[in-house]
Amino acid sequence: MQLNNKKKKIIIISTIFIVLIGIMLLLGFFVSSKAQALKEQETNTSQIKKALTNVITMEIVPSPVQEVINLPGRAKPWKSLTIVAEVQGKIIKKEIIEGTQVKIGDILAVIDKRDYENSYDSAVASFETAMSSKKRLEALKKKKFITQSELDDVTAKVKQAKALRDNAKLNLERCTILSPMDGIVDKIFIENGTFLSSGDPVMNILQIDKVKIEVGIPESDVDVVKEIDDFDITIDALENRQFKGKRYYLYNTTDSFARLYNLEISVENYDKKILPDMFARVKIIKHYIEDGLSVPMYALVNKNGVDGVYVVENNVANFRKVEKGFLDKWRIQIAKGLEPNDKVVVMGQRLISDKEQVNITKNIKSMEELSQ
Repeated sequence: MQLNNKKKKIIIISTIFIVLIGIMLLLGFFVSSKAQALKEQETNTSQIKKALTNVITMEIVPSPVQEVINLPGRAKPWKSLTIVAEVQGKIIKKEIIEGTQVKIGDILAVIDKRDYENSYDSAVASFETAMSSKKRLEALKKKKFITQSELDDVTAKVKQAKALRDNAKLNLERCTILSPMDGIVDKIFIENGTFLSSGDPVMNILQIDKVKIEVGIPESDVDVVKEIDDFDITIDALENRQFKGKRYYLYNTTDSFARLYNLEISVENYDKKILPDMFARVKIIKHYIEDGLSVPMYALVNKNGVDGVYVVENNVANFRKVEKGFLDKWRIQIAKGLEPNDKVVVMGQRLISDKEQVNITKNIKSMEELSQ
């Protein structure tokens, strides 16, 4: 009986042992399968990582680069003069109308002269009387019939009479209002019968065969503008017609509100198409480099606060620190860091890292080639 019990125990223990071995074998098989799956996954991931990033590069070719600012301006007449009355009186003849082209010395209007003619005639008579008295006393003085003091008195009266005569003549001449300059009559403030006091406006005359374009220059650009003599000007009202201008004068004081230094540019206006107060756009070339190096603005990459670009050499993208210059539309001039014929990544640069091998799908020499 005891023997049978021992056999049973042995059988039970053996069975348990066999079951445990089976479980261990199953676990081993499961672990092995899992390891194989992980290994295959790692292999696939490694293969994915080995796929090269496609990029487009642009070969750096020296070309003209310029920094341009466009500023608003307005046209002003070369000369603008308001003619005023120099004597008082009634206008009896208005000789011209608005828009009349006049020259120096042309008669613009006439003031009633009669009072001034009478004053002149009276002054002439007084002067002639004084001169006669002086001649008579000079003869008496030679004969020592009068003193020098008496002759001096009459000499002073002659001078006074002459001054009154000359003033009367001047006032008479001022009754005829003459043009002091060549130009075009823009506004007239009188009509026949208008009574004027001395200093009252008569009309405005403008000289516009040459005009000034006035533009405000920011203080940050003043030093550069001082060195520029030629400007390109566009007049919007004349269907964007372009004109060439020359620097005339740069003011030394600013507009107290806008803090701008007014620059006056002279422009020939032979056909008189440019009119005062027309809006103008002034193109100012601040910097110009004939054989400059530049890249598209978006090609720049900032790594840890450092601006640079990716330059591909032997299909490897290397981060290159650059020194930025000025903007030329969508391009930025590179002062340092690039050399002619460098291939800069212009598409795909956000997807790569330094020293990464890449696949160049296209190499261009200008951004226009992207659309071709």
